[in-house]
Amino acid sequence: MGIHEGFDMVPRLTGGTEDVRKWTRFIDIIQKYYQDDDRFKLCNGYIEFTSGEHPMLPLDGNNFVRFSSKVCGDGSVCGYIRSVRQIAESIFGFRIRPWTESADQYGFYDLRDVHDSYRYSFENTAMTASRFAGDSSDYPSNLDTDNLFEALEIPSKGRGLVARCNIRSGTRILCEKPLLIIRNTSPELLHRDVASKLKSLSKEEQRQFLSLHNNFPGRHAFAGIVKTNALPCGPGAIIGGIFPKICRINHSCFSNCHNSWNDETQQETIHAIKDILAGEEITISYDHSGPASVRQAHLQPNFGFNCQCELCTLPPEELQASDNRRGLIQQLDEQVGDAFTMSTEPLVSLQACQALLGVLIDEYGSHDMALIPRLYYDAFQIAITHGDQARAKVFAERSYKARVACEGEDSPATKKVKGLMQNPASHSSFALCSKMWKTSKTSQPKNLGINEFEKWLWRH
Repeated sequence: MGIHEGFDMVPRLTGGTEDVRKWTRFIDIIQKYYQDDDRFKLCNGYIEFTSGEHPMLPLDGNNFVRFSSKVCGDGSVCGYIRSVRQIAESIFGFRIRPWTESADQYGFYDLRDVHDSYRYSFENTAMTASRFAGDSSDYPSNLDTDNLFEALEIPSKGRGLVARCNIRSGTRILCEKPLLIIRNTSPELLHRDVASKLKSLSKEEQRQFLSLHNNFPGRHAFAGIVKTNALPCGPGAIIGGIFPKICRINHSCFSNCHNSWNDETQQETIHAIKDILAGEEITISYDHSGPASVRQAHLQPNFGFNCQCELCTLPPEELQASDNRRGLIQQLDEQVGDAFTMSTEPLVSLQACQALLGVLIDEYGSHDMALIPRLYYDAFQIAITHGDQARAKVFAERSYKARVACEGEDSPATKKVKGLMQNPASHSSFALCSKMWKTSKTSQPKNLGINEFEKWLWRH
């Protein structure tokens, strides 16, 4: 069997300027450090060390999650792993998570994530090499966020934001403070409130506000601009923000970005939840999902338009299939949130979670990160309320990874689930319902294949 050792990159690198600069520096140092080493090989798109299980580093850090190898029987590979780790730690700091099975430590990522990373990085080496060389047809990462997009006229939508280059999923596209924060009230009072607050803004800020689209023209023009553009400052918030750039982002029921309010920084953030191609419109979702009829009934009175996105304009049979899936998503979500079932029949709740995950993937592909972190957090709560720290830890890790991708490391929700990932028993509901599933956080099974691990995780 052998003992494995290595390190993981947590969270993964984004397409941001700073991450790319650091990875480029890291690769440069590795090449110079090992240039006279016979076991160091610079290949087409990756670096390989011909020792142990031949650990590799991709030239494109976007796909990197782990550097590791079996170390028993080959002392030289230990040296490579540890020296590469030390170089990585000097550049990436706390993001480098070392582990060794000899100390009963295991990597942060599950085997599925690692295999996907390797498949993308090392089976597509030509693409990887061209991307590292700066091929503009791939995913450039050396751009400031303002250079990732531009405001253009979108047919039948007015102005919107369009990607200037390919943007990888997980990239933070925008982070913006509001021009105004407004409490929802009647149009007349809202108009007066905005008029008063506009006086305290600069001429440029006033121009930015007045240039926003108004789907509700009439006597109370300022109120119409707010109603058309304001985004809630957090889930269920009664106040909304007006953002000069973010408010240009149009709606899609199958959006490629996720918006979230960071209450600590008082900023709205936009993260790509799919790979976005150059020339593609950047979109977020204004509605609360559900079938097409429900979405349209929400969008028209609240935002003043009938949605004509790629989902809403599907052929009738395909749209009906999507509606059926979205209806099922709502039903399963309600089942997962049933506190009585969770306390008395936790396995039923856990099975509903897994079923919901399957339907989400069917409907959204693997991209709808806005729902995935909450689903895994629900699964965490089901496990932890019955004392199962081992599974709760895995669910917290998955929730954390998804949350980083759609909200960033600085999100309060991300920080919360990161703490639970490290110490599941710190949750206030630990063993609150029962201890029928009691486990320690280190009692996860070892050496299972992906399918067998999933069966263990979901209690099949």
